[in-house]
Amino acid sequence: MAILSLNHVVKKYRDHTAVNDVTFDIQKGSIFGLLGPNGAGKTSLIRMITMITAPDSGEILLDDQRLNSAHVQNIGYLPEERGLYKKMKVAEQLLYLAQLRGLSLETAKSEVRHWLEKFDASDWWNKTIDELSKGMQQKIQFIATVLHKPDLIILDEPFTGLDPMNTNLIKEEIYRLNNEGVSIIFSTHRMEQVEEICKDIVLINNGKVVQTGTVNGVKQKFKEHIYKVEFEDRFNGNLNGSQYKVVSQDANSIVIKNPDETSANELLTDLIRSGAQIKSFNEILPSLNDVFIKIVENTNQI
Repeated sequence: MAILSLNHVVKKYRDHTAVNDVTFDIQKGSIFGLLGPNGAGKTSLIRMITMITAPDSGEILLDDQRLNSAHVQNIGYLPEERGLYKKMKVAEQLLYLAQLRGLSLETAKSEVRHWLEKFDASDWWNKTIDELSKGMQQKIQFIATVLHKPDLIILDEPFTGLDPMNTNLIKEEIYRLNNEGVSIIFSTHRMEQVEEICKDIVLINNGKVVQTGTVNGVKQKFKEHIYKVEFEDRFNGNLNGSQYKVVSQDANSIVIKNPDETSANELLTDLIRSGAQIKSFNEILPSLNDVFIKIVENTNQI
């Protein structure tokens, strides 16, 4: 079941169409990658989902209901451009934002203490934001996004400014929240993070949906039938003159490009017939980064 559905959504700014007939669903309990190059329309989509702006046509549904102002309390949004008040104290800021999201003062205090303790930041209570490092500010921004316990969280470049330790900390919290049933929209330019974190993705370019599906399904769609074969000993077989293209080779392994019409089983059979003692045989799928570049280049040429 979808927690969020966009149906033929259009958004224009004067003579520029930022979002052009966009349709996709985000399933409940998923970590969903919203991808696209700069200027693709991602920010415009997020602003409509959070009701900062409204679509010119089409509809957005949250839990099968047309998106309305009451739904905003159930959405957490961490923007790429951070919005903390620099001269405001950490606790004052978090309590203020929590109450804007509908929490009582007492509940807000309890949640703020909980999260600051979780992030080993209890002594930040009376510090102003501009006293904190960028990484510390990012952790406060993350707390502000999740402390009202929304069912849908939108994270736009959530790891910016974080060192590897704190990146892992935030990542663990993302997984924990997701395991508790929270649906997450994850937007980033870091494709390796998408491969690690997301199951489903949509790729937007020039305001349109150009690819959607599971991460693995999209990579399978763009595979080039390249295999890496490792041998027990030095490969002395002969594939010269065959239909296979040797991409690279060393003493104990070979990377081969297989013609589309030839199955992996046929390749494996031919290798065995050549006298190879095979240790492992694996298909090399393109990285999501390679797929992203190929799709964007292709759609930009249309």
